[in-house]
Amino acid sequence: QVQLVESGGGLVQAGGSLRLSCAASGIIFSISRLGWYRQTPGKQRELVASSDISGITRYADSVKGRFTISRDNAKNTVYLQMNSLKPEDTAAYYCNVVPMGEIGYWGQGTQVTVSS
Repeated sequence: QVQLVESGGGLVQAGGSLRLSCAASGIIFSISRLGWYRQTPGKQRELVASSDISGITRYADSVKGRFTISRDNAKNTVYLQMNSLKPEDTAAYYCNVVPMGEIGYWGQGTQVTVSS
């Protein structure tokens, strides 16, 4: 059974940092595409950062230079380091894991709130 458990969200002041973690079980990370998405009420879920099997990372323009996605295949964990946070980064953040040849899986979400 696949399970994704996210942690690390919370309330932070603008300019601060948070590190999100997503630990997976039942999935082989090394052959999975990993991603972090975020969603605010009334809006579609948007891709924030992704890491493919070859290690290539991609970022939304709005977070480039501030956020960093990383993966630890041995621990089956993906991280999102968020620096220089802005109020517009406030959202529910979700990790997404897509094993090669399989459907994707979502975490339960973790709330990030950035106060001005």
